[in-house]
Amino acid sequence: MSDEQPSAVPNAQRLLWAGFMAILAAGVGFALRGGIFGAWAAEYHFSATQLGAIGGAGFSGFCFGIIIGGVLVDKIGYGKLVAVALAGHILSAVVTFGASTPENAYGFLYWGMFIFAFANGTLEAVANPLVATIFPQNRTHYLNILHASWPLGMMVGAVASYLLGTTLGLGWKGQLAFYLVPTVAYAVMFMGQTFPKSEAAEKGASFAEMFKDVGLLGAAVAGYLVSIFLGNVFGNPTLGYIIAGVLVIAVGVVTRFSLGSLLLFVLFVTHAIVGAVELGTDSWIEAITGNLFTPEQGKFLFFYTSLIMFSLRFCAHFIEQKIGLSPIGLLVTASVLAFGGLTLASGMSSFGAALVALGIYALGKTFFWPTMLAVVGDRFPRSGAVAMSIMGGIGMLSAGLIGGPGLGYAKDRFTSESLNASAPAVYAANKSKDESKFLAFPGVNAVDGAKLEEAKKTGDKGTADQKAIVAANQAGDRATLKADSYLPLAMAAIYLLLLFYFKSLGGYRALKIEEQV
Repeated sequence: MSDEQPSAVPNAQRLLWAGFMAILAAGVGFALRGGIFGAWAAEYHFSATQLGAIGGAGFSGFCFGIIIGGVLVDKIGYGKLVAVALAGHILSAVVTFGASTPENAYGFLYWGMFIFAFANGTLEAVANPLVATIFPQNRTHYLNILHASWPLGMMVGAVASYLLGTTLGLGWKGQLAFYLVPTVAYAVMFMGQTFPKSEAAEKGASFAEMFKDVGLLGAAVAGYLVSIFLGNVFGNPTLGYIIAGVLVIAVGVVTRFSLGSLLLFVLFVTHAIVGAVELGTDSWIEAITGNLFTPEQGKFLFFYTSLIMFSLRFCAHFIEQKIGLSPIGLLVTASVLAFGGLTLASGMSSFGAALVALGIYALGKTFFWPTMLAVVGDRFPRSGAVAMSIMGGIGMLSAGLIGGPGLGYAKDRFTSESLNASAPAVYAANKSKDESKFLAFPGVNAVDGAKLEEAKKTGDKGTADQKAIVAANQAGDRATLKADSYLPLAMAAIYLLLLFYFKSLGGYRALKIEEQV
């Protein structure tokens, strides 16, 4: 790629690959966690909604890590935040491994995942603006390379889960501990490095200037998601709204009540959908495909889609420069592919059909996250790390509060509705005593997690009741994928409008800080 612009930072490649390893550690932990959901359900009698909430904490904490880190990184430096992340990764292992009984497991697993995600978010608050700063002429290309580490981490985690769990017979704690290996690796790679300053920090931009583009509109998007999280934590939605409202007002005070950029507001809202559809789906896709086919095939399909993402994220420069797609054009195309892939996946009945459907879906989801970050870096250089980090936090918080739990709720709801319609007596005898709830949707009594896992393990030797439970669960999974497909369809409509918007401006291009009004 001879037309790429070299970086002016001498240790740019070392910093790029250190950031790569840091996000890889997050991907490894994500895949390991997804592979042991069944073990948690069987051992602690969790419903899919509860599992979704625990998995969701693995996103929610990320929001706080990346936003707090994004606000502080230009002021305290990258190195100190890397140290905070390392401590968080170690602490998360200690807390998570404290789970021992059905009575205490939910709390330990939830907060262990939250701390793990906080560490991940802190690292991404370092890596995203760092790579955007050292490669200002090729942000889309290098941010896609940086985030190729995420699917690679998921592949490594999936293989490790299989080898450690299936081959060596280690329990879930032994499997999950493997993420500490890449954690040590990124710590070593960052050690002793010098870091450049962002364009905003170099020009001495104040907090008020960095937050101006975010403004009240952007703060309202983040504040809404934070209110849901705090409402869940305190068991009081009103208290969540009050605290989030105070945070939004604080942003208003800092920015002298600037409304913020309408474009950035739209990007924030869209990235909330990105988080829900990409990471929310990823958190469940192995479990869903393993249920529709076999657990081994589910692991292979998870590996397969991750391999596609990993490979294609090195091709963003080719697509942008040789094919001629702008970052927005790339996002439109990706959304259409993701919608088509998930729609096909909802009806897949053979392993071959799954390879085609999930392959198309993987083609689409590959470019969402890093390209969105690149657009923010290109169009809002004045915001430094702040806007980029807030958007990353919105995506992860949406995945944790909407994507993961939402798909878990959909699985519970569609499975129970299918079983109640086909075998009401079986449903009555096997439903959970507690309701699964999600946002404003009506509560539903899911099939008990332990009984569902027991029925799935019996296979063809199961009783008629167990076969009915399995069939209903498979129908629920298909309906969940269908519902999920409408999210990238909505994204395609938004990106198409943005494409027209930039065309009216004469085309998409990166701005310099002095060009922002």
